[in-house]
Amino acid sequence: MLKQAKAFAGFSVDDIEAAKAFYTGPLGLDVTEANGMLRLQLGGGGTVLVYAKPDHVPATYTVLNFPVGDIESTVDGLAERGVTFERYEGRMATDERGIFRQGGPLIAWFKDPAGNTLSVLQE
Repeated sequence: MLKQAKAFAGFSVDDIEAAKAFYTGPLGLDVTEANGMLRLQLGGGGTVLVYAKPDHVPATYTVLNFPVGDIESTVDGLAERGVTFERYEGRMATDERGIFRQGGPLIAWFKDPAGNTLSVLQE
């Protein structure tokens, strides 16, 4: 029934203007704004709805993943634009740049201004 629906995902933030500045600035995404909400235009034609929620609580999981061809140059480029990568220890330990290299795809996590976790991962 919904197979042909042009579905999209969404998540909340506590400050639409801060989110817009982050997603258009350091991340360089095309963003449209309507009715107090943002639509992030993703590669391949996908979109994500970002909406303000007064009692926003950051997700405890990764809400958006960006596959990239070269994680190291992407991490370096985003860091130069002010993105701070998370550092983890233990089972999910990351290196000094924030890249997880212990099995599975190379991945690096970072947060948006609302505290939601995003990632870049090597294709």
